[in-house]
Amino acid sequence: MARTIELELTVNGTLRRAEVHPAARLLDILRDEFRLVGTKEGCGEGECGACAVLLDGKIVNSCLVPAIQARGSEVVTVEGLAVEGQPGHLQAAFETANAAQCGFCTPGMLVAAADLLHRCDRPGETETRDALAGTLCRCTGYVKFVDAVVMAGGTRGGK
Repeated sequence: MARTIELELTVNGTLRRAEVHPAARLLDILRDEFRLVGTKEGCGEGECGACAVLLDGKIVNSCLVPAIQARGSEVVTVEGLAVEGQPGHLQAAFETANAAQCGFCTPGMLVAAADLLHRCDRPGETETRDALAGTLCRCTGYVKFVDAVVMAGGTRGGK
């Protein structure tokens, strides 16, 4: 049997524990152990941003983060952007602006947008495009994503 390590971290405000393989990635434990499947694996190389989460308040590609590195940390996934189980203002703005096509990149876009709104209360188009540049979308030209984030401005992290 493969050796495992005990991992304890706070995910979306809840203390979570898991026994994981030492080589497990943060993405793997979020999806496989904790069943938080909003975080997607697109490329597995940190290039597409579909797996973006906030790790101790910083946006990271969870496919590149060894799970052990998240020990004792606070992680926020796309599911953690909800407010009392309901879509927050940011998600509502995405819906209003029709800012999703297939939806595969949407969780990463939402996390990147939330990160931006935590840093900049009312971002303009340039700041928004820069913040979303790390998340690739194959379906759109990003215009609706940018519109949604600008619309959500002033909502303190999109909530």
